[in-house]
Amino acid sequence: MDVHFTSETEKKLKDLATQSGRATADELVRDVVEGYILELSQTREMLNNRYDDLKSGKVKAIPGDEVEAHFRDKSAAARRSQPGS
Repeated sequence: MDVHFTSETEKKLKDLATQSGRATADELVRDVVEGYILELSQTREMLNNRYDDLKSGKVKAIPGDEVEAHFRDKSAAARRSQPGS
């Protein structure tokens, strides 16, 4: 597969490859893409598992307004505990 970048992006990739100790920009791009694909597949698997847990009733979803209230209260408590509040 051939991927084409602007000359500016190619220069940045070459510089990053040099800084990170890779032999070429191609090696850097390959490492980045492979890492991204792995991370994406792990995220997809986690989301599928969570969806299955919700669908089966193994876990119960928390309504959005409850989540929002929880974080609003937590944020307010943190502000109150700061010195000078």
